[in-house]
Amino acid sequence: RIENQTNRQVTYSKRRNGLFKKAHELTVLCDARVSIIMFSSSNKLHEYISPNTTTKEIVDLYQSISDVDVWSTQYERMQETKRKLLETNRNLRTQIKQRLGECLEELDYHELRRLEDEMENTFKLVRERKIKSLGNQIETTKKKNKSQQDIQKNLIHELELRAEDPHYGLVDNGGDYDSVLGYQIEGSRAYALRFHQNHHHHYPNHALHAPSASDIITFHLLE
Repeated sequence: RIENQTNRQVTYSKRRNGLFKKAHELTVLCDARVSIIMFSSSNKLHEYISPNTTTKEIVDLYQSISDVDVWSTQYERMQETKRKLLETNRNLRTQIKQRLGECLEELDYHELRRLEDEMENTFKLVRERKIKSLGNQIETTKKKNKSQQDIQKNLIHELELRAEDPHYGLVDNGGDYDSVLGYQIEGSRAYALRFHQNHHHHYPNHALHAPSASDIITFHLLE
């Protein structure tokens, strides 16, 4: 055996090609029917078959001459696999029908009790899943309601502060600043805009007017 894997693969390819060349010469020069099936160390298939024939025809000819049945064992194995699959398919179909209330006549008392227990366990799992899903929906709704209540409280508190202190929210730094309150309301965004007197410190005789409903304008912007 050639220990070096690369050298082994190169040698395999050369000898394989030489073998296939000899097989082709036998086919052409001697009118022979040749079939060669080879597998490399990596289980890669290589084969040569004489023109105008097939591997199956060669194997069938081998069976008829040598009286050896090559296919019977494989055929029997395939038939057994098919039988098991059909049996499994029938059992599954029967179980599905029984859970739909059909094909119950052949079941005895113990089988009916077992089917009943299985159905009750299934119903229990479905109920638990339904209750969990409903609980999640209720919790989500509570959070949304609390959020809406917090928004309402903040708006009321803002209006109360403006009513108590006319100077609330004014910035005396020589610039024009408008305070903006933004609240999320169900898929749209409500903006409460507070408009202040501008540069009130430049007009000492100009009294700040008392807050009124016109001081805050709320806009609903769709998302």
